[in-house]
Amino acid sequence: MMFGRNGTGGVVDELDSAIVRQLQADARQSNRDIARKVGIAPSTCLERIRLLRQRGVIRGYHADIDLGSLNRGVQALVSAQVRPLSRTVIDSFQRSLVDLPEVMSVFVTAGSDDFLIHVSTPDIDQLHSFLVDRLAIRKEVIAFRTSIIFRHHRKTTVEPLPATTG
Repeated sequence: MMFGRNGTGGVVDELDSAIVRQLQADARQSNRDIARKVGIAPSTCLERIRLLRQRGVIRGYHADIDLGSLNRGVQALVSAQVRPLSRTVIDSFQRSLVDLPEVMSVFVTAGSDDFLIHVSTPDIDQLHSFLVDRLAIRKEVIAFRTSIIFRHHRKTTVEPLPATTG
């Protein structure tokens, strides 16, 4: 079975998917261990991983860190609206957000909000300071809403979805 195209136009097959699944489970395991688990020769596995990186399917390897251990015990999602809506304003605002230490992720969105910003701070007071001192003072920000995150669960393994036909 072939899966959907990746961002560079390549197709991810079942073997590639199995390799990616192994790397998502533990990116520190050896090439030999991955090869054994997916049933291929280590040389084939190494070449497949090299091609997956070259095609942009694998973009990097990351450690899963407990935010509380880094003095980031409070998380929030901030929805923001900016004006005027232009590529220059959107790109500039996005770049400035990414540079802020409290910002974990920035999503440019469609709908009533233009951005969804994932932030983490040591406490509620620091979150308030971020909102007032870093976000509300921006001239392009016309409105924002904040939702405190009580719990955050995410998938650690992402499976490809079948390609749609037709």
